[in-house]
Amino acid sequence: MKTILIVEDNAGVRDMVREYLTEHGFAVRVAGNGQEGLLEARHHRPDLVLLDVMMPGMDGLEFLRRFRAVDAAPVIFLTARDAELDKVLGLELGADDYVTKPFSMAELLARVRAHLRRGQEPAQNGVIRLDELALDSDARTVHVRGGRVDLTRSEFELLHTLMRAPGRVYNRLELLEQLQEEALGSERTIDVHVRNLRTKIEAEPARPRLIETVFGVGYRLNPDLAP
Repeated sequence: MKTILIVEDNAGVRDMVREYLTEHGFAVRVAGNGQEGLLEARHHRPDLVLLDVMMPGMDGLEFLRRFRAVDAAPVIFLTARDAELDKVLGLELGADDYVTKPFSMAELLARVRAHLRRGQEPAQNGVIRLDELALDSDARTVHVRGGRVDLTRSEFELLHTLMRAPGRVYNRLELLEQLQEEALGSERTIDVHVRNLRTKIEAEPARPRLIETVFGVGYRLNPDLAP
């Protein structure tokens, strides 16, 4: 049984989501702010976190900073409809997805299942080695220039997609569909994930050599890396 951690200060929203997810077969833990959420995460190691942004004490952004330092489990932000800045900051800090309030429970469940399913998918292609990159889809690890880098699940799937076809140009919608089987979310999400990924794997993120931008289209892995 998969464990979901809900970090949300609104008791009504928290209880509604907990009851719904419990009815659909999940073990659910709850917390009312970021500090409580970190304690729950430390003791129960959730498979996925649903995270509110605006909370008393430690807010969702600070929770995410600290959580990402020790755990790569997917995080879905729960944001206000007009909180574009929160969405962007959350993605930059390592969130995998977001839903805007008010949200439908069916949509939330679909996103939860999609992110959990990605972590369970059977490995494909084993180890891919391209230039200074080595991605092991069995162990779900990535090494760059001989050192291991820790990626979120979304970043791993994005890199895996690009590395399977060096030189192929993917538009943002195609990449979004690769990250989420239900094509939910914004194409802006891909730009943020690419920026985060470059920070982790590029020797000079401001002058990327591995992941190239094809202006007006999308992204590709540098075709010179192909064997």
